[in-house]
Amino acid sequence: MGTDYAQYLVNAALPYWEAEAEIARRFFAGNPSQDQQALWLRAMIWKELNPVDGYFNGLHRELSQLAQRFDEIDRTLSRHEFGDLLTQLSEEFQHYVAFADVLEYVLGRPVHVDDRLQLPEEKKLQALRKNYVESGSALQRAAVLFTEGGGARIFREGAKLSGGELQSRIAQAMKRIYDDEKDHFLDAARQVNDQIDSEEDAQVVIDAIIAISRQRVHMRSEMFSHPIPPAQLEEFINAIADDIDSGKNIETV
Repeated sequence: MGTDYAQYLVNAALPYWEAEAEIARRFFAGNPSQDQQALWLRAMIWKELNPVDGYFNGLHRELSQLAQRFDEIDRTLSRHEFGDLLTQLSEEFQHYVAFADVLEYVLGRPVHVDDRLQLPEEKKLQALRKNYVESGSALQRAAVLFTEGGGARIFREGAKLSGGELQSRIAQAMKRIYDDEKDHFLDAARQVNDQIDSEEDAQVVIDAIIAISRQRVHMRSEMFSHPIPPAQLEEFINAIADDIDSGKNIETV
């Protein structure tokens, strides 16, 4: 039996995932303005309708393509695979609904299609992922899916919020997504591990994980109005990496 690289993959991403969590933690603790609350929610509803699992096709296109494959069930398409895909897409849409409901409360009016916002750092993230997906490397493609969601770290932090009505609404939405996604990275790590045949393969995946995860941190920082100066954020990432290297147990869920 070959080496189990799953934990190495998780360890590579953890410092950046925890940085995402710290960004959210600082943002919510900093008494954000209404405009700042609206900004991250507008960015979030865009992301929920454009999940990476569809490889940048958008949720509506993925749903349409899945519907067109209905007649393939139990012929060329496993009913279990179809059911899993349908559940995944349904979950993504319900995540959009949850955050759009919170945004509607913040704005004090119905949410409009123009409220969906793709920020510049998100565009960079999508471009980076697209390059890996189109690289022809199955390992890099696997790294893209493994990094999606950032280990559910911001949802873990958001679910802890308490206080007023807005905080309660955010916490409920965050908890719903966290409950749906908290174990996804573990399943993904095992799936990616099955594709690794050597240390060289593992390094290809780890390099892609680090590049994507670092850009995710930039994306979250912009989304949450840069609550941590860049130098401090880099120090935080390095400190978590040092803790992992020294064998310190870092919370993984």
